[in-house]
Amino acid sequence: MTDPVPDRPVTPPPAGRPARTVVRRPRHAVAERPFIVIWEATRACPLACLHCRAEAQTARHPQELDGADARRVMDQVAAFGKPSPLFVITGGDPFQRADLPDLVRYGTSLGLRVAVSPSGTPTLTRANLTAVRDAGAVALSLSLDGSTAERHDAFRGVPGVYDWTLDGWRAARALGLKVQINTTVSRYSLEDLADIAALVRREGAMLWSGFVLVPTGRGERMDQLTPGEVEDVLHFLYDCGTALATKTTEGHHFRRVALQRTILDARGERPVLGPLYGRLRERAEALGLFEGERRAVRRAPMDVSSGRGFVFISHTGEVHPSGFLPLSAGSVRERPLVEIYRESPLFVSLRDPGLLRGKCGACEFKTVCGGSRSRAYGFTRDVLEADPYCAYEPGTFPHRAELRALTESTMR
Repeated sequence: MTDPVPDRPVTPPPAGRPARTVVRRPRHAVAERPFIVIWEATRACPLACLHCRAEAQTARHPQELDGADARRVMDQVAAFGKPSPLFVITGGDPFQRADLPDLVRYGTSLGLRVAVSPSGTPTLTRANLTAVRDAGAVALSLSLDGSTAERHDAFRGVPGVYDWTLDGWRAARALGLKVQINTTVSRYSLEDLADIAALVRREGAMLWSGFVLVPTGRGERMDQLTPGEVEDVLHFLYDCGTALATKTTEGHHFRRVALQRTILDARGERPVLGPLYGRLRERAEALGLFEGERRAVRRAPMDVSSGRGFVFISHTGEVHPSGFLPLSAGSVRERPLVEIYRESPLFVSLRDPGLLRGKCGACEFKTVCGGSRSRAYGFTRDVLEADPYCAYEPGTFPHRAELRALTESTMR
């Protein structure tokens, strides 16, 4: 969801230029501990989102982790040591659980940094937000998939979601909670992304995350994007980084884009991009997105991927490298999370870029990108195959000396 903690730069500045972070890495070895743990508290949710990976249901699952189970999960997360991973409680809609504030309070008592990722439903009230804030939650993430009520509600499948989301967003900010806004990058939202970015900047958020759709759950039935369209979106998100803090989910080649654009910008060069990028950029300029106060420092992407700094625990306790990668490495009901994360063959293989196949295996960016393992699996049923949404051809970026200095530094 978010990473509201200090981190260290991994890329040296070009000679004669001010030092700044281009790609970040967690402070501790990702083979030993994850940077972030996401727990799916329930799949219960009254929405009918077109892309839902969980294929959420209106009722809670009879085998989902109960309060005692959830406390044992948080004990296991705390067992990774200090500083502990960020612990995100998601769903479904976690506010469908009456014990949510108690769970946040317990995690906080263990020293965990706890964030909550609710749905835009009638449960997203100021009273509920106050309860999780008072219990110790440090941040909140909300989804916004359209710049208008008509567009957002159509994607979420229920009228009124847009208004509930904006009301909750404003209430959370008034309560002092950090707010991250997540937008699904799909065929449905492509032409609306500049308007969504302008809305996020206007309302105010700690972070705007573009989730590049993975074909899993209901998302398997949606029209897929082309690699060129994804490339245009990633470069547009990079541009937006001067106006608001941006990141991606399942868009790992955003780290490649950040490295390439850093080098090109220093040389006064521009990338050759497609018509979608031109339309998004033109619309953003018409909306005044790049006018007024600009960010002093661009937010650098974090070098974290499925199983490599990231772990997902399902509503029934199954441990996955990502919520979008439906392969289980074991259950927290049967084996400690620390052991699963550090020793399971699935997680160990995902942390070795030398095992990647196809374009990802041949790519000079594989140690800082590696592609989406979730999307590779979704399209090929091979978790180590190439990410089919990547347009880059390995070896074609021309400025090899500058690139080598940046990519090699990430291995230190």
